[in-house]
Amino acid sequence: MATESAGGSDFIKNLGKMYGTYTGSFIGFIILLAILEQVGVPNRILGYLFVGFTIAVYAVIGIMTRTAQVSEYYVAGRRVPAFYNGMATGADWMSAASFVGMAGTLFLLGYDGIAWVLGWTGGYVLVSILVGPYLRKFGAYTVPDFMAFRFGGNVARFLAVIVLVCCSFTYVTAQVFGTGLIASRFLGMPFEVAVFAGLAGILLCSMLGGMRAVTWTQIAQYIVLIIAYLTPIVILSTAKFGIPIPQLTYGAAIAEITAREGQMVKDGLAVLCTAASCPAGALKPHIEPFINYSPLNFFGIIFCMMVGTASLPHILMRYFTTPSVREARQSVAWSLFFIFLLYFSAPAYAAFSKLEVYTNIIGRDLASIRPWMFTWGELGLIQVCGKPAASADAIIAACKAIAGHPGIVRLQDFVINTDVIVLSTPEIAGLPYVISGLVAAGGLAAALSTADGLLLAIANALSHDIYYKMIDPNAPTIRRLTVARVLLFCVAVVAAYLASTRPGDILAMVGWAFSLAMAGNFPVLVMGIWWKRATTQGAIAGIIAGFGLCLFYVLTTRYFPGFGVKYAGMSSLLNPVTGRPIIPDIAKVMAMPNAMDSWPTLAHPLANKVGWFNLNNINCGLLGMPLGFLVIYVVSLMTPEPSKEMQAFVDEIRKPRGRTVLEEKT
Repeated sequence: MATESAGGSDFIKNLGKMYGTYTGSFIGFIILLAILEQVGVPNRILGYLFVGFTIAVYAVIGIMTRTAQVSEYYVAGRRVPAFYNGMATGADWMSAASFVGMAGTLFLLGYDGIAWVLGWTGGYVLVSILVGPYLRKFGAYTVPDFMAFRFGGNVARFLAVIVLVCCSFTYVTAQVFGTGLIASRFLGMPFEVAVFAGLAGILLCSMLGGMRAVTWTQIAQYIVLIIAYLTPIVILSTAKFGIPIPQLTYGAAIAEITAREGQMVKDGLAVLCTAASCPAGALKPHIEPFINYSPLNFFGIIFCMMVGTASLPHILMRYFTTPSVREARQSVAWSLFFIFLLYFSAPAYAAFSKLEVYTNIIGRDLASIRPWMFTWGELGLIQVCGKPAASADAIIAACKAIAGHPGIVRLQDFVINTDVIVLSTPEIAGLPYVISGLVAAGGLAAALSTADGLLLAIANALSHDIYYKMIDPNAPTIRRLTVARVLLFCVAVVAAYLASTRPGDILAMVGWAFSLAMAGNFPVLVMGIWWKRATTQGAIAGIIAGFGLCLFYVLTTRYFPGFGVKYAGMSSLLNPVTGRPIIPDIAKVMAMPNAMDSWPTLAHPLANKVGWFNLNNINCGLLGMPLGFLVIYVVSLMTPEPSKEMQAFVDEIRKPRGRTVLEEKT
């Protein structure tokens, strides 16, 4: 045991040297591929090398850090220094939604997209102040562990597992979808096959070594994704404005976008969205607020993403891995720094992408469209004139079918999937293919790192909290870890299958995950830590009420909208620009034969278009969280107060110093 501890200590001391060597090697690998591109190696081969090399490195780290120790598998032995835990948390956080989708969302929404950046970043302040350090002082393996001890018994544990699985599973499906998207484009596979290829990479990282393997892999993944994200915009910033700091030239890019928007309207290449008329495909000025979201929904997204961040189990798990409470706090600060590097760059990325699209695509003659667009068009991710942009002939034929079409690409003709913005920007800007491959490797790193963390959170909760704590408390270590690995594999396969069906709500799923975590976890965590009077009955009732209401709102507005209108008093949401109902005559729509359909597609006339208080369903946490707090408070006052020992325990976990409250399990 002493030898193993000494080995672990040497490993920690050499981390700087190891990851420094790894970073240098990765940069050298990029330079080598750039040389290969110049000497004529085909792009397909370069794509395989980029994706294959990075996944191979992650797999090697995962295999080298395999473990048969419970503490190492669940919490990386609680030996991860704050700096590296911050980097791993940054990678865990930088999901496909952040890396691939964030700039795309800002591209599409302009000013309104800032709500997501503000919310996701601000959440770490809440983690630091209200939750993270106290869970570390408690000494649990999982969030349900804390719930069970604080609120006595397995009912609270079981409810916490349900919340964890619901919010983590919706999120992990989006990550697996992201890996499939990247692999299908850069490896030339059918999307349905690419999803399972990405899954293999995820499982190689996480199955053998659990949290230990995932932690050291995520640090390597963060290095890849931050280099990949910054490289193209540094090149574009330098080429356009002579300054290699895109965050400083972002304002100049915005000014050029605004000027170009005015020119496009003047030349008849775009129709301006106004309060009187805002048709599909109309130009929404990049710096104009509250065009896509009403003020209520804009600030609601900020609040839900912020509180949801402080409630997501796979993020809170990361603070169980530090050596002390002090390092847990420092770890949050480092997390914020590493996340800031990407999020501070995302608005600049969106601006440079939009400028390239407005300059190089809008106004271009149909016959001279660049071939890179066809690759994405074949996947159905870029459309021109309402049809996939699969070839020049397909585009010309689609546009000729539109009466009076001028023969050049107008803004209303061009539709690009938000997930494609980041991946295609190097191609739009005419940069070397090696930059496109680098960005793909970064997107894959982001999706894999978050998928690893989420799958581990789900599998650990099922194996530790359900199997070990509730079914077989005497299970030996080997059996516990075997169950954890089997469950991890099963959950991953189900997530990959769902992703392979190409669900239309993939981005909405991310928002739902945050609101569900916010409604189910935040009230009970905060009250459990900060109010000694909170009782078991109050916590159970609060989780059921808050999480139940949020889940009801999501499911009803998306999958049973007719039921919501007929039986739950829901009405049409309002257009944020005009202020008028999105569904002008809801009675007429309710009279249609498909009005009461269940589980409809997004094409259904009511899906995502009805609700209470003009609240989008991604903001359902605004309904669930206050109800959760209220129910916990009222029911706790109506039931006997916790024991003196429990109240002393709550006092103890709020003290930064002293030993861990729950002794380390062996």
